[in-house]
Amino acid sequence: MKNRWIALYVENQVGVLAKVSGLFSGKSYNLQSLTVGTTEDETVSRMTICVTSDDITFEQIKKQLNRMVEVIKVIDLTNMAAHMKEILFAKIKNCTVADKAEVFQIAQVFQVEVADIGVDSVLLECTLTERKNNELIDLLKSRFRHVQIVRGGAVAIEGISTSCAGRTVYRKNP
Repeated sequence: MKNRWIALYVENQVGVLAKVSGLFSGKSYNLQSLTVGTTEDETVSRMTICVTSDDITFEQIKKQLNRMVEVIKVIDLTNMAAHMKEILFAKIKNCTVADKAEVFQIAQVFQVEVADIGVDSVLLECTLTERKNNELIDLLKSRFRHVQIVRGGAVAIEGISTSCAGRTVYRKNP
């Protein structure tokens, strides 16, 4: 069992998301992450899906998605060079002045934005890889008592370079 990534191009119509997610729930496949957005063509949406499964189940998932009328294209990103990021908001509450200073240092090290500041709280906005977001969450939880996390699913696109082997996550340098 491992995380596997699929990109789907689907018709941008009411009910398509429900049909795709219904396929997963109907077969008792657990979605780890699902994000959806329109593409450069307003009639087409792209879904990025993460599912934890074995090889056989993953092949079944891809075949079942390919059979859906609304699905235009299925791309297996699992072993492909891809650029992948997820959005995360972290709110650190009940901060002292010293806590705020530490949060600002952590934000600088992780290269994340301070989105908002209150009298006793700081809101961080992060667009990192899943691994880096996990590291940030672990650090914040170990240093502060009141941390609230809101996390979105990952978005991914195939890499341009063909010289990369395996699924590589690239990080854009500022």
